[in-house]
Amino acid sequence: MPKLDLYLKRPNTNIINGVCPHDCPDTCAWQVAVDTSSGQALDIWGHPHHAVTQGVLCGKVDRYLERSYHASRLTTPLKRVGPKGKGEFTAISWDQAVTEIAANLKQVIAEFGPEAVLPYSYAGTMGLLQGEGMAQRFLNRMEASKLAATICSEAGSAGYKYTIGRSTGLEPQDFAHARLILIWGSNTLTSNMHLWPFVQQARRQGARVIVIDPARTRTARAADEWIPIRPGTDGALALALMHVIIGEGLYDEDYVDNYTVGLEPLVERVKRYSPEWAAEISGVASERIRLLARAYAATQPSAIRINYGLQRHAGGGMAVRNIACLPALTGAWRHRGGGIQLSTSGSFPMDLDQLERPDLLNGRVPREINMNRLGDALSLDPKRIARAHHHPRPIDPVPAPDDAGPAVKALIVFNSNPAAVSPDQRAVLKGLRRPDLYTVVLEHFQTDTADYADIVLPATTQLEHWDILTPYGHMYIALNRPAITPIGQSQPNSEIFRRLAAAMGYEESCFGESDEQILQDLIQAQTHPHFEGMYWDRLLDQGFARLNLPEPYLPFAKGNFYTPSGGCEFYSEGAAADGYDPLPVWTPPKSEQRDWNLGRDAGFEHATIAGVSALKCISPPAHSFLNSSFVNLERFNQREGQPLLCLHPQDAEQRRIGEGDRVCVRNDLGSVSLIARVTEDIVPGTVLAPSIWWNKFSIDGININQITPQDEADMGAGALFYDVRVWVERVEV
Repeated sequence: MPKLDLYLKRPNTNIINGVCPHDCPDTCAWQVAVDTSSGQALDIWGHPHHAVTQGVLCGKVDRYLERSYHASRLTTPLKRVGPKGKGEFTAISWDQAVTEIAANLKQVIAEFGPEAVLPYSYAGTMGLLQGEGMAQRFLNRMEASKLAATICSEAGSAGYKYTIGRSTGLEPQDFAHARLILIWGSNTLTSNMHLWPFVQQARRQGARVIVIDPARTRTARAADEWIPIRPGTDGALALALMHVIIGEGLYDEDYVDNYTVGLEPLVERVKRYSPEWAAEISGVASERIRLLARAYAATQPSAIRINYGLQRHAGGGMAVRNIACLPALTGAWRHRGGGIQLSTSGSFPMDLDQLERPDLLNGRVPREINMNRLGDALSLDPKRIARAHHHPRPIDPVPAPDDAGPAVKALIVFNSNPAAVSPDQRAVLKGLRRPDLYTVVLEHFQTDTADYADIVLPATTQLEHWDILTPYGHMYIALNRPAITPIGQSQPNSEIFRRLAAAMGYEESCFGESDEQILQDLIQAQTHPHFEGMYWDRLLDQGFARLNLPEPYLPFAKGNFYTPSGGCEFYSEGAAADGYDPLPVWTPPKSEQRDWNLGRDAGFEHATIAGVSALKCISPPAHSFLNSSFVNLERFNQREGQPLLCLHPQDAEQRRIGEGDRVCVRNDLGSVSLIARVTEDIVPGTVLAPSIWWNKFSIDGININQITPQDEADMGAGALFYDVRVWVERVEV
């Protein structure tokens, strides 16, 4: 019997609609059964009537009650009493916590100006209100420094937009109609599992599923074929596919003539990118490239699912741009089930001004810090602070050190765990230890970052507050209603920032609005046609609603791309104006650059040590974790076992490494200890460290981000988590 039916028959039980807050394309609608007599949540399950969730939650979120009711939940404000990083705190009242925070922030602002205050947040919750909404009101009123949200998707999003115009594409349901599906750089069964039923439906109807990935992931093992590829070389493969499709006349001439821009220069450009050229770079055999190109062009509908893993390298933005050209070249967009999906976030053009209140800045434009360069931002060196400024395009200047603004003197962390997730971990931790840095952390648990805080404030989980979420993997907006009262003294982020605003003396009426009123006003403020019929009462009643889009949704069947020209732009004037090559081009990752200086620029003193070459390291999500969430829950920690390093047998043999050996993974940024897993499920020359382990659960108190550089991708100033050169050595224990 479905859980909904079971609990509907149970007395003294309410069913509350909600939605998962985590950083996942699926944004699952859920239902929670609550005992009305005790107020206790009894069970949670996927909403059975949601077209994508279809009643099922992932293995992590299916245990969400364990997270909310966990014994180590923070339930009272805490004040540090020991050295930073030791995690020694004493409980204090909310009044004392808020008063002390406000006093310290006022002092920082008085001495150094408001830009000396830096927020650090990302996707601990994807909710519009509890994520950034009320926080932005507070920070805008303060005129604090801004944070550029670059750590995940910026490079690929930029490359996709130069080609398509907006981050949108196929609905997941329409993958069921495809005849050929390329899952490219996406471990769907781990990070997008609700797409898989539609993929399986397509397979039952004869579709072929091919996974292109450096690792034989769960998804690759479940597919019809795995094409191993070296990390960061996806852009080269895409160029070679275009070389074959154009060179053999396999493209859709009518679609290209009517709905694209720049075919002639593209034809000339891709002549240089033969399958033989790409084979040397990517490790994919030239004949396999030809066969893939022919199959992709000839099989319609053909669907591509790409994800953000393939853009976390120095050429990531251009790699996505190259791949995004393929569906227009073959006319795949004409068909239901044809096209590409990176993200659907661009289908939700929400007006957030009423929520975030940029008018509170009074016209001022604070500096913007690249969150990937938190280590630089927390430095006291003006040159490094200048380098930390956000400059996402080649034409964006880097300020002179004298113009970089003040050192960061106060850090407000919410919805993130930068001590674990940020690149160049050594630099980040050094900054967090600064005695002159006042740090406030809003959290559910005592994370690695919380250990460095001066004040820790207990925040509510998704079971305990209101919010609205827009997904990036489908077309359904969802409302989260609180199912239980806050645990202990925990408070929603929105309420925490209200209290801080009051303590700072901010008297604007927007800081007195309730969460329900804010969200209702947000929905009513939307005027874009996609939100037509999206009423507050409808969300209260149903819990979710699909955007006002046609069914089936074929966004570019007749062109109408969101680019300046209205066509899919093989040649992009916008890219050229921003300092990029206007055409698809090969932009290699650092690990593939043949002509680099193998000194400090490469992060190494030599190309080899004792005859053993460096390897490329990637750190995709561990199956049981979601970024750094769920790591501290025993069930998931035990499922992952211990921090691992997967390496190919030939790389292991060369280094005399055996299964289960302790290994040291190092470069010029530092070193980390991991346990070897020797497997043929990874391409030779590459090692894979499933992530993101908290430091305190790692072997030597640090994780893989100890060796991740702060360097930036070609577009959007994105992160380089999958473009890391390392040496690996067996450790004698």
